[in-house]
This record gives sequence, structure tokens and C-alpha cells, in this order.
Amino acid sequence: MTRTVMVRNVIAVAAITLVSVGLSGCDYWPPALQTQIEQLRSELQSVTMEKAQLQNQLASIAKAKDDLQAQVNELSKASQDKSTMIASLQHGLAAAQGRLAKSAKVAPPKASAIKPSAKATQKAPAKKKAPAKTTGKR
Repeated sequence: MTRTVMVRNVIAVAAITLVSVGLSGCDYWPPALQTQIEQLRSELQSVTMEKAQLQNQLASIAKAKDDLQAQVNELSKASQDKSTMIASLQHGLAAAQGRLAKSAKVAPPKASAIKPSAKATQKAPAKKKAPAKTTGKR
């Protein structure tokens, strides 16, 4: 019996030891595993740095996109304003051409009356000068 008690005690101590080691964890890592863990940590660190750089680039590109979109909106508004202005100027030009065409149909008799008077005034000084020169020299 003492032997069975002793075997039970040894089994109990072994079980308690295994449970305590299992709960506390094992601090032993093989050298190959430690090397692999360090490589993974360094890769993780480099990937984290790359991720931060890419996020910064993404933020700057998003800002540039927003700036360009604002410029496009301003240029679109300016283009629309210029198109409206051009349309109104074309309408005004068409109206002015219509008035000019109407006044041109009515104006030709007035224009012909003005032209002979202009010719008469041009001829009159020429006649006055010619007789004055001939009489003054003799």
C-alpha cells in the first residue's frame, strides 16, 4: 500500500508539475524559431512603415484631387458664364444687324441727297480758285 500511495503521490506531483508548466508557458524557443520570429518582426516593421508612407501619399493625392476638382468647378462656372455672355452678345448683334438692315433700306434716299451736296461743296472752292488765279496774274 505504501507503494501505491507513493505511486499516487508521484503521479500527482507529475500532474501538478505539468499543469503548472502548461499554465505558465514555456520560455524555451529553439534558435531557428527565434531567428524566424525576428525576421517576421522586421518584415512587419518595414511593411508598417511602407503602409504609413502610402497613406501619406494617398492623403496628398486626395488633396490634389480635391484642389483640381475645385479648379474644374470654377472653370466650368466661368465657361458657363462666358457661354451665356456670348449668347447674349450674339443676340444683341443679330438685333443690331436687323436694325441696320432696316435703316439701310430706308436710308439710301437720304444718303444720295447728302452725297450731291458734298460734291457741290467740293466743286465750288475749285471754281473760285481757278478764276482768281487767271485774273490776278494779268
